[in-house]
Amino acid sequence: MPRTGRPRAFNREEAVVAAMLLFWEHGFEATSLAQLRAAMGNISAASFYAAFESKEGLFREAVDFYISTYGQVSESFRDRSVTSRAAIEEGLRRSAQMQTERSHPLGCLINLSAVACSPELEHIRELLSKEREKVRGWQKDCIERAIANGELPESTDILMLVTLFDTFLRGMSSQARDGVPLEVMNAAITQLMSIWDGLSVRVGDRSNV
Repeated sequence: MPRTGRPRAFNREEAVVAAMLLFWEHGFEATSLAQLRAAMGNISAASFYAAFESKEGLFREAVDFYISTYGQVSESFRDRSVTSRAAIEEGLRRSAQMQTERSHPLGCLINLSAVACSPELEHIRELLSKEREKVRGWQKDCIERAIANGELPESTDILMLVTLFDTFLRGMSSQARDGVPLEVMNAAITQLMSIWDGLSVRVGDRSNV
């Protein structure tokens, strides 16, 4: 007998979002193709491979979608409409808020989905490492701008500050997964920014000499 009705249309964006949430929660390696296909409306293996070619292809799309949505919190580090200090602080606070929200998996997909992986998946870890390196570059540019415009002294140890802020940013993922609330993270960010303030006071002291 001929089939009646029309099959449900495949919505690529919905499928990528569903996959992103799984990768975010369980990581790349632990997320199975069966889980992915089920989350995407029980699509057939043939449909899956026709749409994404491979699990890795789907993961790359999921990462791109994450960066264009939830990952936009890191764009604050690039905001030149405010002081460098404000840009760094806003980037940390927005990230803390996003990572502790319960409407999606806790933490950051870029940090958590392939911290460790088997040797044959090293290229997946490197993919995410390059994304983290990009954000560190934005932080470095922000700090260099602060030195150039007099917010921070020329003697500022740029690598130290980048490492300090980026380590805190990355560490929030495990803190969020462990249930540390947003208000505690925000209090820690306030204390962290006092290090910047201590450096900027030196600039003010010299300007009064």
